[in-house]
Amino acid sequence: MASNHRNGDSHIHHLPKKPKLSSTSLITPSEIQSEFCHHDPSVARINNGSFGSCPDSVIKAQQVLQLEFLRQPDHFYFNCLKEGILRSRTVIKQLINARHVDEVSIVDNATTAAAIVLQRTAWAFAEGRFEKGDVAIMLHYAYGAVKKSVEAYVTRAGGCVIEVQMPFPVNTNDEIIHEFRKALERGKENGRKIRLAVIDHITSMPCVVIPVKELVKICREEGVDQVFVDAAHAIGCTDVDMQDIGADFYTSNLHKWFFCPPSIAFLYSRSSPKCLDLHHPVVSHEYGSGLAVESAWIGTRDYSAQLVVPKALDFVNRFEGGIEGIKKRNHDKAVEMGQMLAKAWGTNLGCPPEMCASMIMVGLPASLAISSDSDTLKLRAHLRENFGVEVPIYYRAPKDGEVGVITGYARISYQVYNTFEDYTKFRDAVNKLVSEGFTCNLLSN
Repeated sequence: MASNHRNGDSHIHHLPKKPKLSSTSLITPSEIQSEFCHHDPSVARINNGSFGSCPDSVIKAQQVLQLEFLRQPDHFYFNCLKEGILRSRTVIKQLINARHVDEVSIVDNATTAAAIVLQRTAWAFAEGRFEKGDVAIMLHYAYGAVKKSVEAYVTRAGGCVIEVQMPFPVNTNDEIIHEFRKALERGKENGRKIRLAVIDHITSMPCVVIPVKELVKICREEGVDQVFVDAAHAIGCTDVDMQDIGADFYTSNLHKWFFCPPSIAFLYSRSSPKCLDLHHPVVSHEYGSGLAVESAWIGTRDYSAQLVVPKALDFVNRFEGGIEGIKKRNHDKAVEMGQMLAKAWGTNLGCPPEMCASMIMVGLPASLAISSDSDTLKLRAHLRENFGVEVPIYYRAPKDGEVGVITGYARISYQVYNTFEDYTKFRDAVNKLVSEGFTCNLLSN
């Protein structure tokens, strides 16, 4: 595909303003349930954060595109694919308040986006632009796959990686900012330069909304070369505004909280000479045409997930307030359900309501005796297989001198398809385990 993406949005009209919906045109509760009727009705699915959810109307639109490709692949490739991906990028550009569509590329997922940014960092070490021992900063609670990517691209290239030690449970943004500043101080010791900061917008496990705008500002003040925000959960879950956040690179999945099918994410790259030279890790025919075009063709594969973004936006706009309304209602319900569970179990939340989005950490009863990461996986499987509850669990190791503290936290999500009964099912399952004297050491390895 020849590249004319520099002029990509010159011939595309701005998205029309979302029409005000009358009460009769708003999506109804029964229509919501119909859109997600493919979900297993026997499972309380309170884990939207892991894989997201896709409504039936978007799935049908995807299937139409898949069949169009299979019917006449050459026509689809030459006449439809590029234009369709550009439409999706234009929708994303406006959703995230990017300045230009050229700043937006579509990739498989946030893990791929991290590899793209960190690959560039590795090249800088290899080509002598960075010196051995220069520093990359990341949060201790960075996503596991991103940590591996940092190891593969930064550590192996000769960079030094410093982790920000994050508190949990956490009570204020100031606690996070304090630890971030301490890590920057360590990074600058002995005259070292901090080349990259990798900052989560919403950490995965444990989940907390990070004061990303404030941390980006601190990075600018402290001379950090570039900032990459891993916001896998962000779009559709919390506020995403590129001009307000001010990062150099920012990625978020659209299949987690924006109702797209797996897998699709965007990678924003700020228009700046320092943000050029990004390439897809799969080198194909479009290498050198710019990341957006490279990503739009990495060989024969199913691109339908990248093409249905406008259809997902149509679905979102059936709700009162559109995406803003969904985010607020999901947040409020996540807090309400979290508080209900914590009260029922005599525990606590992992953060105050203002530090969560559509997910929140809820302490599990200490009597369950969760004592390792292995215990969390076994308990999660036990809840899935014996109670029909799907929820991830986090192990929080006790600190020195702590006795009888909560060591297990459940990460509950709330999405539009969830009901109150999903959470009472979880509540009652845990209460049953407690009443029976269950502990995690009763589970087989």
